[in-house]
Amino acid sequence: MSETLVNKNDYGFWVKVAAFAATSTALMLVALKLYAWLVTDASSMLASATDSMLDLFASLMNVVILHYALAPADDKHKFGHGKAESLAGLVQAAFVTGSALILVFHGIDRILNPQEVVKTEVGIYVTVVAIVMTLLLVLLQKYVITKTRSVAISADALHYQSDLLLNLGVLAALILSSGYSQHADGIFTCAVGIFLLAGAIKIIFLSVHDLMDHELSEEDVAQITEIVIAHKATLGVHELRTRQSGPLRFIQFHLELDNSLSLLEAHSIGETIEKEIKAKFSPCEVFIHHDPSSVVKKELTQ
Repeated sequence: MSETLVNKNDYGFWVKVAAFAATSTALMLVALKLYAWLVTDASSMLASATDSMLDLFASLMNVVILHYALAPADDKHKFGHGKAESLAGLVQAAFVTGSALILVFHGIDRILNPQEVVKTEVGIYVTVVAIVMTLLLVLLQKYVITKTRSVAISADALHYQSDLLLNLGVLAALILSSGYSQHADGIFTCAVGIFLLAGAIKIIFLSVHDLMDHELSEEDVAQITEIVIAHKATLGVHELRTRQSGPLRFIQFHLELDNSLSLLEAHSIGETIEKEIKAKFSPCEVFIHHDPSSVVKKELTQ
């Protein structure tokens, strides 16, 4: 069942909460992990710190982009600025891809030229703290995504969800490198790079999906059709088109009505249906074209 989104004001509040929480968390993790890398000289710790720096950059950019994306429609952007979120996702993906490749090359170098990892206990403590902080942030982001379906927060959350696995891998790499296999550090660094590349592909897909005005889900479209058909005066519906930009859904269709209805009656029916759709899919804009039944066949054959 389609879940009703929060209103525009609540949408702005929740995505800002998630964006600022992510920025604060990433900043603390970068400082902790860079310290741990300098102390241990572990390549896996550098990989983890690099991932957190990417998260910090992405989260900072989200704060800026979301401020623009949440701005109301104006004369030059009558459909609002919601797609700025998707553009932010593409920029994030570009930086993630570049950093992932750097990590892969660095990991290969460490595999070919392994180095001893020192003071592994520092890296282990820092990694445990990172896991706890990241888990709390991911739980907050999941909550915000269920309320808003924000593309920017969804893209940001991909980084932090992957961090949970990444940090567990860091623990394994640090333990193995301290006395079992010096190659483990470089191998894990390469694995992180490949993992980040996979995440970048997901972000690209999510962003392009939104930028290309993809239809709402089949379930959403079916529910919209059901609301329209349920009205006793409705004879049919066609040319149903939907899309989403940021928090706002756009729904338009041709409403088939009896020829004998007056313009006022047809308008009243359309308003009733529009209110029902908005109650279910808010925030949204609904555009209804009223068609007399006598012209429907002619219109459909054109």
